[in-house]
Amino acid sequence: MKADRLLSILLLLQTRGRVSATELAERLEVSVRTIYRDVEALSTAGVPVYTERGRHGGISLLPGYRTDVSGLTADEARALFVLSAQGAHSDLGLDGALGSALRKVMAALPAPHRPGAERISERILVDPARWLQAGVAPGPDLGELQYAVFADRRLRLRYRHSGSPAPAEYTVDPYGLVSKAAVWYLVADLGGEPRLFRADRVLYAETAEESVRRRPGVGLGDVWTVLREQVERLPKELTVKVRVRRGRLDMFVRIHGARLAAPPPETGGGAPEEWVELALGFQSLPAVRALLAFGADAEVLHPPAARREMARTAADAVRLYQEVRRPDPA
Repeated sequence: MKADRLLSILLLLQTRGRVSATELAERLEVSVRTIYRDVEALSTAGVPVYTERGRHGGISLLPGYRTDVSGLTADEARALFVLSAQGAHSDLGLDGALGSALRKVMAALPAPHRPGAERISERILVDPARWLQAGVAPGPDLGELQYAVFADRRLRLRYRHSGSPAPAEYTVDPYGLVSKAAVWYLVADLGGEPRLFRADRVLYAETAEESVRRRPGVGLGDVWTVLREQVERLPKELTVKVRVRRGRLDMFVRIHGARLAAPPPETGGGAPEEWVELALGFQSLPAVRALLAFGADAEVLHPPAARREMARTAADAVRLYQEVRRPDPA
């Protein structure tokens, strides 16, 4: 443990320059006294480390000192090389930078760890897209969004909301970009309130000259947590009681699991034709039509309005397919 801590101190000082003993103690979860003992041990081992007292003091390495020791264990090296799997880097234009960084890490790795790290790309593949879902292309202005985020500038957007015929224009204060299930989102404040913008719905983006106006003490992770909870806790205005054949229960739960009012029963056991009753929440009556995808393997039991909606939609589909159509001359 002490060897790992000494290496962590060395790498932190090499990366950050001057760091206070208090900050090192907090990051490594030890006492300040332990940090000073570790610094003394590094100095005894020949590392040119020194301390400066005072308000602006801290612990530093002599200028120009570098170490080529990566300090990575075999598992840590493999974990880094999982990053080379396809993901967000290509959307951000960082594929080349990632490859270059990994080559540098590979050169710094201890020789015994290199074969395992090299095999990661041959043994591990990360595909962020869900099944039966086409890959979502990044928005045309993703580069501009990224520039504003790192430049700490405000953004002017022309944005197309789902179901709205006319785009809206906003000036927002960005916190950062989030990739969730292969879809990029801009997390920003609009009028001091957290908002979420899909990058592929941004029709136009322009970085403003004004500096960003983020709420004090609030970071990207904080805002994303709030927005994610808002999306996941959208009010379910309609509770629907459904029965599903046990043989189809597993697939039903995969698709509609987020709507369940209570944990589903075990999918195993019982005959495939046996019925299992569930309660689901929907935001509107028309949304219940999604259950028609299960045909006669799922039946809406309550409320009556939901049953009528299902019957009406099914009847419309029957009439459509009962129409006699002339063959296409082609």
